[in-house]
Amino acid sequence: MINRDIIRRKAVQLTYAYFQNGYHNIENAEKEFLFSLSKAYHLYNTLLLLIVAVTKMARKRYDVAAARADREGQERPSDRFAFNKFATQLEENTMLRTFVEEQRNVWDDKVEFVKNLFLRIEESEMYQEFMASDDDSYDAHRELWRKIYKCFVEDNEDLSALLEEESLYWNDDKEIVDSFVLKTIKRFDEKNGKNQELLPEYTDVEDREYARRLFRAAIMNSDQYQRYMTEASRNWDFSRLAYMDVVIMQLAIAEMLTFPAIPVSVTLNEYVELAKEYSTGRSAGYINGMLDTIARHLINTNKMHKTMPEKKQVK
Repeated sequence: MINRDIIRRKAVQLTYAYFQNGYHNIENAEKEFLFSLSKAYHLYNTLLLLIVAVTKMARKRYDVAAARADREGQERPSDRFAFNKFATQLEENTMLRTFVEEQRNVWDDKVEFVKNLFLRIEESEMYQEFMASDDDSYDAHRELWRKIYKCFVEDNEDLSALLEEESLYWNDDKEIVDSFVLKTIKRFDEKNGKNQELLPEYTDVEDREYARRLFRAAIMNSDQYQRYMTEASRNWDFSRLAYMDVVIMQLAIAEMLTFPAIPVSVTLNEYVELAKEYSTGRSAGYINGMLDTIARHLINTNKMHKTMPEKKQVK
């Protein structure tokens, strides 16, 4: 689940913090960096557990309504949502249960939020259609939760505020983690039962090592990388760069020089996108031009053994 997109984002945030806080301890900084990545996986499990929490809330309310119906001699309400086939399978999932045993479940003390979220879902048209439908297939139950998640969880400002209170590391994580939760919902298969695999903490076994090496290179070689920037920026007003721009370019240079298998074009595209998100409005275009110039300078001076297409001549 922790892919290179998340790693690059966290590297930008934590490298910037490292140079801003004035207390330069690389070992502690690396531990905090890796911890921030693990918190993204914690958020993934926490959002899956929100589905379970809402289902348990629905079940409690169903039990009350069913008991009242029994007392009054009326027909019991439908339990289709309270015992949603996908949500029940998720509740029993072995990997998720292991997570709960090892970590605090945020939703245990957020009963009011869970209740309000359930009430909003209950009032929705998609809920009403599901409850009235004759389609009782597993796919229908799973599809309902995919729609609920996109409608009530993805852009829920109250939820974002609540998660921010729980962990500062989750400020910028939710949007990308939402995509992994939706991917997980889509991948669930009834026949796998409680042994359905969730996404692993790291997408690839090499990604944890990639994260560590990228972060260390950007910090340990910062002076050298800034010299490369200066050498390549004779026609650029390098002194007017925002410090976040410097950090983004340091990380881009670290990636270009440390990982021979990653094409220059991939590195440039990824860090230009990060500049759009984390720096000023004009930074992306500036950084794109700077990194292109720096990469060519590194190739021409034999500091980097990669290839780039010939630069188009302006007529």
